Amino acid sequence: MAIEHGGSGDPRRSLELMWGIAPRPTRGPKQRLTIAQITAAAVAVADAEGLSALAMRRVAEQLGVSVMSLYTYVPGKGELIDLMVDGVLAELSTDFGENAGWRDRLGAIARDLWVLYRRHPWLLQVNATSRPPLGPHTIAVYEHQLWAVEGIGLSDVQMDSVILLISGYVQGAARGAVDSAQAEQSTGLTDLQWWEAHEPVLDKVMDPTRYPLAVRVGSAAGDAHQAAFNPDYNFTFGLERVLDGIAALIHKA
Repeated sequence: MAIEHGGSGDPRRSLELMWGIAPRPTRGPKQRLTIAQITAAAVAVADAEGLSALAMRRVAEQLGVSVMSLYTYVPGKGELIDLMVDGVLAELSTDFGENAGWRDRLGAIARDLWVLYRRHPWLLQVNATSRPPLGPHTIAVYEHQLWAVEGIGLSDVQMDSVILLISGYVQGAARGAVDSAQAEQSTGLTDLQWWEAHEPVLDKVMDPTRYPLAVRVGSAAGDAHQAAFNPDYNFTFGLERVLDGIAALIHKA
């Protein structure tokens, strides 16, 4: 899986485009597209065909314009990816509901991110942790997430780290879920069918006296999930353990 790095374009141009303050051309034909339309077209390409298919020419085709025309709006792929990442973050909720405690708030943030990554798997190929697109939606999401842990006894640095911990956990869990879904698409076999195909040989070689724990635990998990890996179960299980660790940090603070 090829990784694209956020912030690989011109930082000034990316910021101007994301915040809607980019100067408009004073020459040439009147522009008929908006940055929002271009961003939506690029997201549609990545959603349908993967990030590897994303190119300025492909987006221009999606919009029905020439690639040279597209370059008059967005200078390159780096800036386009910044627009895409910031754009889809607008899909995240900014409402915790009434009377939600910190644990419910962080849980809601994690589940919202989980859904976002499943909806836009290409996001997992953009390394934007150290160089995030500092657009309006990115900043609004960060502000919202920080409110989840405001006033619960953590320092500002700890608050930031907790948000990064939740985001990092969800990214890892979502990557496993997306890999599982893509494996089914590429092979035409469900996880259960894949295991059933291996079962006759495994029954011969998996000696319970030699591998007692692997046989016992693997069989229990397989019976419970009807697969070796259940993305939704593992996401929920892991999230609760992460929240337990944050609870210990709050208690210590």
